[in-house]
Amino acid sequence: MFPDTDEANRRRDSAEMLRIAHQKVKAVGYRVMNLDCVVSAQRPLLSPHRTTISERIADLLDVEPDRIGLKAKTGEKVGPVGREEVIEARCVLLLTRDE
Repeated sequence: MFPDTDEANRRRDSAEMLRIAHQKVKAVGYRVMNLDCVVSAQRPLLSPHRTTISERIADLLDVEPDRIGLKAKTGEKVGPVGREEVIEARCVLLLTRDE
């Protein structure tokens, strides 16, 4: 949906991309049950911001904040995450058919 080769996506707000993707999911009759994310970043430290981030994602996905799981990890100064070359995110989303 948002190829990195498309100039329109350069510096695009990720909240806008999530909102668009969520609208498409809803349009085909599904809703979000919960979301579990693991974000790996050496810096910035995300743990102090977990609640704020979870609440923002919950707002974007029209779910209660307790349905958003967010874990923050560091690279322990190893690999691309540890060398601060990348920030990595892995998310699993559970959908249910809207009734």
